[in-house]
Amino acid sequence: MSTAVLADLLPAPTLSRARVQDVALVVGGAVLTGVAAQIALPVPGSPVPVTGQTFAALLVGVSLGPARALLSMLLYALAGMAGMPWFAEASSGFGMPSFGYIIGMTVAAAVVGELARRGGDRTVLRTAGTMVAGMAVTYAIGVPYLALATGMSAGEAMAAGLVPFLIGDALKAALAMGALPAAWRIAGRRGRA
Repeated sequence: MSTAVLADLLPAPTLSRARVQDVALVVGGAVLTGVAAQIALPVPGSPVPVTGQTFAALLVGVSLGPARALLSMLLYALAGMAGMPWFAEASSGFGMPSFGYIIGMTVAAAVVGELARRGGDRTVLRTAGTMVAGMAVTYAIGVPYLALATGMSAGEAMAAGLVPFLIGDALKAALAMGALPAAWRIAGRRGRA
């Protein structure tokens, strides 16, 4: 079953305009993630700060769908690796211990995009499941990368790169659980007007 994502509701009457719109959405998603990454708070005892980039990456995923979200996050990652200072705390490159989370967010954006395409952002409960799945993918890649990059044990990496972020992630999921179903209700009303 395939349904629309929020970005599919934008009008694009011609094929050339649709392509320009897709490029703008991909670039916009990367920029949103880069800007959100600058909202960063250090976590004592962890090389990974609390940032807005995870939330942005998941919103990019559910809003743009799997293909555009993947391209957006790849653009974000490649530009940051090339020296654009838009990773957390205006960093760039790929040698930092938190780079695994960027890889994880890239995969997570595509996963939540596919879940959204299947209606995973239409209700509060579905949105909660979609956000939890995206966060799980991010941690499944980010935490082991953190352990390898720093020499931490698996337990130490979980203590430094997972546990301190769970409350913030619950708040991010709650925001999405309110915002995304509301966006669909508004879009539905506008479609009937």
